[in-house]
Amino acid sequence: MNIIVCIKQVPDSTQVKVDPKTGTLIRAGVPSILNPYDHYALEKALAIKAKTGAKVSVLSMGPAQAVAVLRLALALGADEGFLLSDRAFAGSDTWATSYALATAVKKIGQFDMILCGQMAIDGDTAQTGPGIAYHLNIPQITFCESVDSDGQHAVVKKLIEGGHQIMQADLPVLITMTMPVDYVAKYPSFMAAHKAQDKQVSTWTAADIGADLHKLGLEGSPTRVSRIFPPAARAKGEMISGSAEEMAAKFVEILKKESFVK
Repeated sequence: MNIIVCIKQVPDSTQVKVDPKTGTLIRAGVPSILNPYDHYALEKALAIKAKTGAKVSVLSMGPAQAVAVLRLALALGADEGFLLSDRAFAGSDTWATSYALATAVKKIGQFDMILCGQMAIDGDTAQTGPGIAYHLNIPQITFCESVDSDGQHAVVKKLIEGGHQIMQADLPVLITMTMPVDYVAKYPSFMAAHKAQDKQVSTWTAADIGADLHKLGLEGSPTRVSRIFPPAARAKGEMISGSAEEMAAKFVEILKKESFVK
């Protein structure tokens, strides 16, 4: 059984700047981490590996320094890593990114399951995973809290409004993972991190995966960001105390002051 986990290096900060011309994040000088949703997806893949002996490959797209999250994944137990790194990928939106990742999956070869984080914390779109499934023409199940497999099927616990849904799918399938509220990420020991240095990480350009350059970067991105700005800071809240009648009278007074009622 072969599992591919798509992971991303994201800023470990909310203090990021935006390029006013392209609308993309300026990541230079900002500390980075493995996207938490991807971290959780990786742990689920490794749990299946421990049970079935599956091979786990990790795939990422980003600048050269993104190899750090691949090394972390290898130290946690993944078998091999692949990094898409090329100026041709710069500025890609979720559509162009999912095309590039899907093209890389085809180059990796045989796979039974693809796991992705529900979304990246620097984008919050939840579009890349489904986009990969579309480009590969395979089924997808999104917003899953757990996943298991016997090598023939995947069984997931999918988060839905008001509860959960248990679903089964034949392989191959792409699954996006959300995180339980009490999730705490695992990290490798020093010895595991040291041994992971011997595991293979392949760096591929757009040419290496045979990608169409017109489908990458800003040119291949149908999304256009016209403006990005921080929300206005909230004013300090006002606490009201007293009897029910007194609080109701104060509440009406505030509404009149704010012109909500006359």
